[in-house]
Amino acid sequence: MLTEILLLVVNAAGSFLSLMLLARFFMQWQRVSFRNQVGHFVVTTTDWLVRPLRRFVPGLFGLDMASLLPAWIIQVLLVAFELSLRGAVFSGSAGAVAVGLLGVGLIELLRMMVYLVFAVVLGSAVLSWVSPHAPLAPVLHGLAAPFLRPFRRVIPTIANIDLSPLVLLLVLQIVLMVLGGLRNGFAPLLFGA
Repeated sequence: MLTEILLLVVNAAGSFLSLMLLARFFMQWQRVSFRNQVGHFVVTTTDWLVRPLRRFVPGLFGLDMASLLPAWIIQVLLVAFELSLRGAVFSGSAGAVAVGLLGVGLIELLRMMVYLVFAVVLGSAVLSWVSPHAPLAPVLHGLAAPFLRPFRRVIPTIANIDLSPLVLLLVLQIVLMVLGGLRNGFAPLLFGA
């Protein structure tokens, strides 16, 4: 039971930090203003890690790699910590285990990205119906718009109701299923054939 509690606490803290780093990455990628409560919170919780990393980790094609790279490393460390705590025996070579951990960490990072997009799109849709002028609405709409845009081109509004968020949420569920299958593909690298 103590192991489960420790795993829960470490996973919650690591996942929270990863989520904040991903939020910062998405907000910079979509050029969403940080001059709001959410932006200020994201910057405050991640500045201690991102600012020093910017000296060594350059941006790539306008993407803030100093926010994305530590999120990936945190996920790799969380996977390694969980497997070690659960008593997993790594029977592959050191290189294969390292590649396996990096791969599973990447899959976990992609899953977190999907969950973040899921929450942003759902929050944006709910706010557009309930409180379209809420202070959080422009932030969520700005983050959700690039993901909804391809669906809005194809799916017409019906009776002035935009169904593209529902279709996007369905697609995101499918992506989560695919990522779950991909995660299992790294098991031979970690535990041998």
